[in-house]
Amino acid sequence: MNEYTVEVIVEYKPTASDPAGETIERDLMHKNGYSMVSNVRTGNYMRMKIKAKSPDEARNIAERLCNELRIFNPVAHKLTIRVGDQN
Repeated sequence: MNEYTVEVIVEYKPTASDPAGETIERDLMHKNGYSMVSNVRTGNYMRMKIKAKSPDEARNIAERLCNELRIFNPVAHKLTIRVGDQN
């Protein structure tokens, strides 16, 4: 077994509403002189260590974890999983 660093990024799909991103864009940026910024999108980031036989197995474990623990909503969110080098 090797230990892999796995990064999980959960972000809203382009067609889904992102209330936090809209608030940041409208209230924090435009009202404070950052009108050149647009299309602000928010998300969640997790980094974890996973013991697995291969990078593919580590990716599959992370994906199962996200689905079973309902860390993201597949209707509204896009899930990106990156597996780094083994440690």
